[in-house]
Amino acid sequence: MSFQPNEVQRRAQLASALVVLALSVLLAAFFRAQVLEYARFRLASEDNRLREVPLPAARGMILDRKGAVIAENVPSYTVSYLARTERAVRQMMQRIGALSPVTPEQVGGAIRRYRHDASRPVVLFTDAPFRLVAALEERRLEFPELIIQSAPKRWYPDSSVVSALVGYTGEISDRELEDTTFTGYKAGQQVGKDGLEKQYEERLRGREGVRFVEVDARGRMVRDRARGDVAPASPEALRTNLDLDLQRFIAGIFGDSLIGGVVAMVPQTGEVLALHSAPTFDPNRFTGGIPRSYWNALQSDPRRPLYNKAIKGTYPPGSIWKLATAITAMEAGLVDIDDRMATPCRGGFQYGNRYFRCWDPKGHGNVTLAGAIQHSCDTYFYQLGLKIGLQRLIAGGLKLGARQRSGIDLPSENRPLYPTDPAREYYDRRFGPRGWSNAVTLNLSIGQGEHSQTVANMARFYTALATDGTAAQPMIVGASEARVPLFALTPEQMQGIQEALAAVVGAGTAAGSRLEGITVAGKTGTAQNAADIRRDHAWFVGYAPAEAPTIVVAVMLEFGLHGSRAARIATRIMEHYLKREVVAMPETEG
Repeated sequence: MSFQPNEVQRRAQLASALVVLALSVLLAAFFRAQVLEYARFRLASEDNRLREVPLPAARGMILDRKGAVIAENVPSYTVSYLARTERAVRQMMQRIGALSPVTPEQVGGAIRRYRHDASRPVVLFTDAPFRLVAALEERRLEFPELIIQSAPKRWYPDSSVVSALVGYTGEISDRELEDTTFTGYKAGQQVGKDGLEKQYEERLRGREGVRFVEVDARGRMVRDRARGDVAPASPEALRTNLDLDLQRFIAGIFGDSLIGGVVAMVPQTGEVLALHSAPTFDPNRFTGGIPRSYWNALQSDPRRPLYNKAIKGTYPPGSIWKLATAITAMEAGLVDIDDRMATPCRGGFQYGNRYFRCWDPKGHGNVTLAGAIQHSCDTYFYQLGLKIGLQRLIAGGLKLGARQRSGIDLPSENRPLYPTDPAREYYDRRFGPRGWSNAVTLNLSIGQGEHSQTVANMARFYTALATDGTAAQPMIVGASEARVPLFALTPEQMQGIQEALAAVVGAGTAAGSRLEGITVAGKTGTAQNAADIRRDHAWFVGYAPAEAPTIVVAVMLEFGLHGSRAARIATRIMEHYLKREVVAMPETEG
């Protein structure tokens, strides 16, 4: 096939034009890339070459009222991996496992963190043991993708002494990462899981920093600190109302043998001086991942060390609730402090075809209301409850906060159990229209029956008895914004109630707990345990000094058998606090 000269020339010109056009497009592309978009491509190149490595921030310290350390941070090590695939993460954990044992939980945790954010270095070990860190550092050339750095670790110097109030920290969970409350958190970070750590997470959380490392095409670190770091920032310390010395004293009393809860607070302000739940646990074991063996031991312990008995446990209050019955009757004008009941106490009270026993089978005789409080006479309060009437008795308890949480600034406080209003509808729902009788009134009048309270709520109730009928909300951080009116008695009635409470310790059911030089007022309680009627719970709630209270203490002992036992513990707590304060006061001239 032959071409004419003109055709050859035309095709050559067309080819030349195409070449010129192609060169022009290429030149334009080069100009755009090299000149117009130089900055953007350079930044992209830098981003491919540089990887961000998070710098964990230390959590804010937690201090007691005098500045003593409750929670702080100590150095630890984390091992992270510049991973490209999930498979690479598994392979790296396998390689490390040849040097040091790696648990399935650790492998699973690393995989979970990678899946949540593959762009971040995967934290393989949050609290790496020093032997593992040393082994990896010795083999740095074999593990160039690993980043080993110092990181703050939560530490509680008094460990189990403060566990009930401080809680613990742990790695953020999948559910928490999906919760809007934790917006901005990343997988692998530590958050408060319980106690103050959880309640004040926003105030204790630090601001994560960042450093940059240079990596090669295979993701291996080739140079550190290729760009300016952003230092992590820690928040200010959280100062509490707690008295660490008192907290230690209480923990020492309970030791490992007693089961129960304690709340000590300032009646005027609601400041919580101490809160204890026994038995305890070690919150330091939770940091960086709790060992499965320790977790299983806590879960299987029948004494429930993880269950905060001061704010979650609900127990029949027994005789410490008799003050609520007395106040309800006095406010209604049905009885005064010197009034007696129609039937004297001879060891019990016959109601219908049932005989309701008094705790003392010998009886208390024909006592007044003051004497009934002092000696905790059940027979008196059975009759007083009937005089009040079921409906008014329940309404009075509700007014005094029998179904309300104390409002303490700790998470997961349980609501007390108490009948609702109207009474008949409540009992019809619970037992059926013919499944109950007015005998429930007798049980409620002495703090038994369908009634359970928390230690914190009973401490709150007694702040009203210690002052002017208004209650203070328990607060570990800060103070109550306003006192809540619970009842209104005349000055004479209030004085009579307070004198009767002082007589309980002076010559009543808690006479064995008297303190030299300190007048204590309070009430014992021995409450039947539905789980084991042979092992009663023991209560004491009181305040001191009776004439000018500065501390309210509520003590509950599971299976404590008798309220006098709880009273001895409570008065020892008061004595330690008050006498120490007196000794610590500076001398003055005069």
